[in-house]
Order: sequence, then structure tokens, then C-alpha cells
Amino acid sequence: MTATAATAPIANTAPAALVRALEERAFNAWPAHQTVFHRGWVFRLSGGYTKRANSVNALMPGAPFDGVREAAAALYARHGLPAVFRISPLASAEADQELANAGYQHFDPSLVLHRPLALGSVPRPDGSTVVSTSPSPAWLEGFAAANGVAPHHRNLHRSILDAIAHPVGYALQHDAQGRAVGFGLAVLERGAVGLYDLAVAPEHRGGGRGRTLVQALLHWGAEAGATSAYLQVRAQNTPALRLYESMGFKTAYGYHYRVPG
Repeated sequence: MTATAATAPIANTAPAALVRALEERAFNAWPAHQTVFHRGWVFRLSGGYTKRANSVNALMPGAPFDGVREAAAALYARHGLPAVFRISPLASAEADQELANAGYQHFDPSLVLHRPLALGSVPRPDGSTVVSTSPSPAWLEGFAAANGVAPHHRNLHRSILDAIAHPVGYALQHDAQGRAVGFGLAVLERGAVGLYDLAVAPEHRGGGRGRTLVQALLHWGAEAGATSAYLQVRAQNTPALRLYESMGFKTAYGYHYRVPG
């Protein structure tokens, strides 16, 4: 999609304080290998594995953008990477417009969903899904297969997992034959549990396994004391949005990426 000023923004309903708190948690839940702070922005680098860990993000509302695009382009080029900008509500409309004018393409609009959480508000996980505090070999192998993680990125993926400082729950789901078919992780910080990297093996999708996976991670978070939950989902992923909305999640805000044209 060509970047233009007419690109419609996703409505943002969350107060700025909540947006910033969720953004901070998301940075901590998926830590970059290298982090550079620059005038209210953060440049995150992780060898090119995932946009989240290799993007430029605003840290505070209305952070000045003068010179940021040029500084980011130079730094990422030094590391052999494109300068990808993640535009959340903390970034100004002027920053987004400058990137559009410079030919950066609007890409991957996504939503951050949020809901209150209390012990007893979600069912206990059934015997098919187990949440552990470390990733088993079956989780690592199955997650990589379900998500199409390239072999040369698997060590990077594991190193990001190892760098998560807060408590993590790894959900592993088996089918009736004992095969690993569902995967996800949750990170607990400041009373909120964030759900990440939810995946069901392609041949097992559409049978309710995603709901069971989410319920298991929410229950883990509630037992650990979380009073709210959040997750991120692509705006065009209609089946996932329907699932999450049926489980009490509501849109807090949207974000998108700007990638070099």
C-alpha cells in the first residue's frame, strides 16, 4: 500500500497513560538485543528477527521528530537493516506524515486489545494445555514450525526469550495423540499479563484450540496476580478479533509500521 496522507488511522480510545504503560510492557516483554535512545525515541535492533524487535518507537507523547528519521536510517544501515518505524499513538501525526512524504510505506496496521482480569473470570485450563515457566524443546520446535521461523533465526528467537526479565508462562497444547499443536507465551508485569506469539499448527486451526490456549494463559496470569490482560493482533485478522472480543477484550489503540519504499 502506498503511503499517503489519506491513510485512515485506527481509532484510539485509551488514555495516554495507559498507552504508555502498555507500550513499556510490550518493549520489556520482547526485548531487543540492542537499544539506542534518541530524543524521546528508541531504536531497537535484534538482527532483523521480527519487526517488534527491529523498529523505531516513540517513548513519550509528541516526542520531537527533527532529525530522527535521518539518525535511524544511518544507524540501521550500519547494522545492515532497514529503518522500520512503528507508529503508535505516542508518535505525533507530523512524524507519520514526514515518513509518508519521504516514501515510507504504511504497513501491517494492528490493534492492542485490553481487558480486566480476575481469578475465576476464566476457566481453568483443561488437560490438553500446560503452562510452564520455561520453554521446553517441544515448545521451541513446535512454535518455530507453526510460525515458520527460519532456521537461521531460531537462535535469535531463543536469545530473545532468554532475555525476558519478567515472569513468563509458556503454553503448550497437545492433541488427543499427544502431539504438540498449540503454543503461546504470556509475560507478567505490573499487574498486567501480556499474551504473545499465539499459534496453532495449521492443520488444527478452527476447532477451538485458540480459545483454549488464550484461556490457559489468562488463568496463569490471574493466578499470578494480574488484574488486566492485553495482546496485539493484526487489524485484518478478523477470526482472531472475533475470538478475542468474545473473550472480553476491547480495542485500546492501534498502531502501524512505516517501512522504506
